[in-house]
Amino acid sequence: MLTLYYAPGTCALATHLALEYAGIPYEAVRLNFKEQQQRSPEYLRVNPKGRVPALVTPQGVLTETPALLQYIAQAHPEAKLAPLDDIFQLAKMNEFNTYLCSTVHVAHAHGARGYRWTDDPQAIEAMKKKVPQTMGDCFELIEAQMFHGPWVLGERFSTSDVYLYTLTRWLQGDQVDVQRFPKVADHLRRMDAQPQVQKVLAAQRA
Repeated sequence: MLTLYYAPGTCALATHLALEYAGIPYEAVRLNFKEQQQRSPEYLRVNPKGRVPALVTPQGVLTETPALLQYIAQAHPEAKLAPLDDIFQLAKMNEFNTYLCSTVHVAHAHGARGYRWTDDPQAIEAMKKKVPQTMGDCFELIEAQMFHGPWVLGERFSTSDVYLYTLTRWLQGDQVDVQRFPKVADHLRRMDAQPQVQKVLAAQRA
């Protein structure tokens, strides 16, 4: 049994979705960020980083979304969540997921968590104002150069799709109109209709 620690509205949604698509037994444990449960001694023993997601496996704890997504895909090849039979396409999947983690997520985080980079209130406000531009720039690149359609890698659904879906959901709050990116907007619509997505979103809202 795998145990996922998550909080609604975070990037942990991608791992939650991957577990659901894999069709395997798992437990999802919600943390309340408003109550700082991610900083509790109990959770810090699970993940000293004090962030989500964290995935408890029989071998130990894993953190960082790209690693969790690859673990799930490789541990359950029957789910076909990664092109494990194509070394180049597998690398492309990891390239895309790493870009979301290292660049897009960071651009988004400048809006609400500027304190991670500076203590200067004016600098924090400047970072907030920059978010619509930087997130828009990121998604322009995804739309034009990185999204092959109908799924991120082309005809094959992969973990990149659950990850992209997760971050696309942040655009409205970042004051970016997803309709600027027709392929991404269509991807969002199709993902919204997936039964696995609807099940996970309902569970996270409960």
